[in-house]
Amino acid sequence: MKLLTITIPCYNSEKYMEKSIRSALTGKERVEIIIVDDGSTDRTLKIAKKYENQFPNIIKVIHQENGGHGEAVNTGIKNATGLYFKVLDSDDRLGPKALQKVLDTLEHMVASDAGLDLLISDFVYDKQGARHKAVMHYRHCMPQNKIITWEQVNFGLTKYLLMHSVIYRTKVLRESGMVLPKHTFYVDNIYVFQPLPYVKNIYYLDVCLYQYFIGRNDQSVNEKVMIKRLDQQYRVTKLMMDIYTDADIQSEKLRKVMVHYFDMMMCISSILSIREGSKERLQDKEDLWNYLQNKNPDLYRRVRKSFLGIGMNLPGSVGRNISVLGYMISQKLFGFN
Repeated sequence: MKLLTITIPCYNSEKYMEKSIRSALTGKERVEIIIVDDGSTDRTLKIAKKYENQFPNIIKVIHQENGGHGEAVNTGIKNATGLYFKVLDSDDRLGPKALQKVLDTLEHMVASDAGLDLLISDFVYDKQGARHKAVMHYRHCMPQNKIITWEQVNFGLTKYLLMHSVIYRTKVLRESGMVLPKHTFYVDNIYVFQPLPYVKNIYYLDVCLYQYFIGRNDQSVNEKVMIKRLDQQYRVTKLMMDIYTDADIQSEKLRKVMVHYFDMMMCISSILSIREGSKERLQDKEDLWNYLQNKNPDLYRRVRKSFLGIGMNLPGSVGRNISVLGYMISQKLFGFN
């Protein structure tokens, strides 16, 4: 059994996937790398097979009909033999020194039977052309280098768990019953969100493991692309409403973490609707908030009264302009999109 499974979903990734694969290979025999070719039409499968032949004890290639990023992650979870699980997108990379520290930590956790469910590490926004690479640290959100619970976690206003920062125990992912929807963008949010109530023990390691590349024009987090795919954003946000509503949340601190995450999702849906600017999209924004109010009144009250909730619902065109200004300032500070 491997210590860590790293799943790399690939779709027409021939131009950049090798850097991603090579970065994961620095984990050597302690890692299992599952490359999921999601119905590519270029040389992706050929490149993946080349690495599988070179590293048969580390790399496994799975070819499937195109089902989208979520289905590729589902395939990785189903086939993983590692005790822990990490998703690495094919245009991103892992830092080799940080990966060694992560693997050493996981190895210690297994040897000591610590029952670790979630390891959190830092990541960097590697934005094309940017002089400054913004690093997302969690060092002020929780204690370092020891097992903690949700009671010791406080993300404040600006920090969130993202796919780049989490390594789940594979058993936790399976116990959560998570099946990501096919042909849907932005399901990485569900991947982070749904297993949270099944996490009891957490460990934060202050190393910058994940290098999150931003810059391709066709990338799903490109703002213009996100606006075109607003229906996908709405869909994922509504699915997360259902997940939260049905979840057995024992800890009030965990509830705050999940509300905080969902607050961000409502903010993204709202600000992109405002940025698009049409009457139809502005109405979609109002409909989304009304849907939340009817679906889960308590969650609605929590999110609507938050700083982001107030900021996304300022009245009139002047209010919308203020919302956009705040969004643009955040872009400059944190380097997203």
